[in-house]
Amino acid sequence: MIDYLLDPAHWTGPGGVGTLVGEHLFYTAVALAVAGIIGVPVGLYVGHTGRGTFLIAGFANALRALPTLGLVVLLVMVLAPVFASGLAFVVPSIAVLVLLAVPPIMTNTYAGVRAVDPAAVDAAVGMGLRPLRVLFSVQTPCAMPLILSGFRGATLQVISTATVAAYVSLGGLGRLIIDGRAQNDYDKMLGGAVLVAMLALLVDLTLGLLGRVAVSPGLRRHAQAAG
Repeated sequence: MIDYLLDPAHWTGPGGVGTLVGEHLFYTAVALAVAGIIGVPVGLYVGHTGRGTFLIAGFANALRALPTLGLVVLLVMVLAPVFASGLAFVVPSIAVLVLLAVPPIMTNTYAGVRAVDPAAVDAAVGMGLRPLRVLFSVQTPCAMPLILSGFRGATLQVISTATVAAYVSLGGLGRLIIDGRAQNDYDKMLGGAVLVAMLALLVDLTLGLLGRVAVSPGLRRHAQAAG
């Protein structure tokens, strides 16, 4: 496996490891962006208003229970007649990854807003801030640690699951696992699995460092004191 990963010939070309990593990160970034557009507003609304709490919990649990690989195959079969191009495979794969990423982002956003100190909210209301101003000026910044934690959890899940894209003839690091299994090349399979794990750890570390920049130092000190 080490010899396979250290061989420069395996890192170049259309099917090289460098290209596969780029494709894997592309699927992940698109899925997280769409999931954020869906999950963050819903979490903010439910957390701020308190409406739909039971609905958001049930919806999140239902999405977590979906069989990823089976859903990808089903969507490809349904959408293949609609799209005449490679989108028939890309759209289902991205859609399934989005469904996987929405629950942690949505629930953590909701939990972060609900966990904001009521005294801070009351003070903002007492100063005459309107509800939306309270949400975006007080609750959202205070909820940022949990929101970012949701994105980190979603990122790890998406990176590890994006390998299913290779099952429907797409790229990404799953190609090494699928093709290695077809060729009985276990060094290739193991190399793909190791690369997925290393990529997940590297991206998680990067998000952790970005979180330290995005979160207010006062909130970080409060979280450390509480821990």
